[in-house]
Amino acid sequence: MSKVWIKASEIGEYLYCQRAWWLRLQGAASANVEELAEGTRQHARHGRGWRMASGLRTLAIGLALVAMILLAVQLLG
Repeated sequence: MSKVWIKASEIGEYLYCQRAWWLRLQGAASANVEELAEGTRQHARHGRGWRMASGLRTLAIGLALVAMILLAVQLLG
């Protein structure tokens, strides 16, 4: 017996509209193709922004550590 994985998005889709969930399982094409594509683009844009913010946060922490080390060296030296 093979395992069937159920994604959280499928549960959400089912709870929102059981008919849409069933139609998707049957392979029916969505009538909202352009809206879905725009949502995908927005998610990608958000992901890029999040990665940029995460990288900048890491850089800021690194620079703060370097500044503290330089300050400690100057105070002790």
